[in-house]
Amino acid sequence: MAGSKRKKAPVARAMRTTRARSAPGAKKPGSGASRRAGKGRDPKGASQRIDERIRSLDDWRGEVLVEVRRLIREADPEITEECKWVKPTNPAGVPVWSHAGIVCTGEVYKHAVKLTFPRGAALEERGEGGLFNAGLDGNARRAIDIREGQRLDAAAFKALIRAAVAENLRAGGTPAGKDGKEAGASVGSNQAKKVRLLSGGNPQIAKGDGDAPVQAYIAAIPGWKRGVGEWLDVLIAREAPGVRKAVKWNSPFYGIEGRGWFLSFHVFTKYVKVTFFRGASLRPLPPGASKDKNVRYLDIRETDRPDEAQVADWIRQAAALPGWEPGRGS
Repeated sequence: MAGSKRKKAPVARAMRTTRARSAPGAKKPGSGASRRAGKGRDPKGASQRIDERIRSLDDWRGEVLVEVRRLIREADPEITEECKWVKPTNPAGVPVWSHAGIVCTGEVYKHAVKLTFPRGAALEERGEGGLFNAGLDGNARRAIDIREGQRLDAAAFKALIRAAVAENLRAGGTPAGKDGKEAGASVGSNQAKKVRLLSGGNPQIAKGDGDAPVQAYIAAIPGWKRGVGEWLDVLIAREAPGVRKAVKWNSPFYGIEGRGWFLSFHVFTKYVKVTFFRGASLRPLPPGASKDKNVRYLDIRETDRPDEAQVADWIRQAAALPGWEPGRGS
């Protein structure tokens, strides 16, 4: 945040606004209810309770929750959802989305839907909190207040969800409640684990399938190269719907189920190297040659401004080709 005095970020930065009204302050759910919510979870029943919560809102707030829920699921298909903090004054509870800890909550008030991120301050410090417009003075939490007539920037919000998941994974535990505990977590389980950086600043991330390890890798990339990784990840997901992701050999891999991997990237000291495994079949050819006749590279340096339209076209072409499958030769 620029300047010594902190100010609330303008809503226009995050949303397209047709009506601007201030939302009243809201009290957080109690930590005692949080501890109790960890027992006897039923994911299917939890989803049904969120459905019921949405149906109970016969106005714009229900529409906002439907959209928020859709974007969260698109951003991370592995996320879990449940209702917490059920009490007489709020029998429907609060929708909560989690992956390696709470990612965000969806609290409903008279004049706003509040999306609270328990580790929002850490995201803000890394330049990933552009949507936050509430709770800016908190030590850990940040929030997005959505009022009637406002609409989320879908791409930015999905990127924020992925960044929040990666932050949970990077920190190595669930976000703690006010008493230092989180539902189902023991004290000490949320000790932060620093990601080791290998030669050239490349993060050392354990092999794993899915979006989460890829986001953990990207979150650990140092400096300007993190922005390149985020840009590539969003662009690939956009141009190759249903893309399969994994981290292998300390690099993110992208492929199509049943057809192998079509792209990977790796961080070096002065550039990010993008590998097109069937790059020799792309037109025009990506600029970097390889000892492997099938492979072509694109190196992105700090002062480079890649042609997004061209990179997007290469991604679409690559995703349509048979990919590379380790152990099956070239």
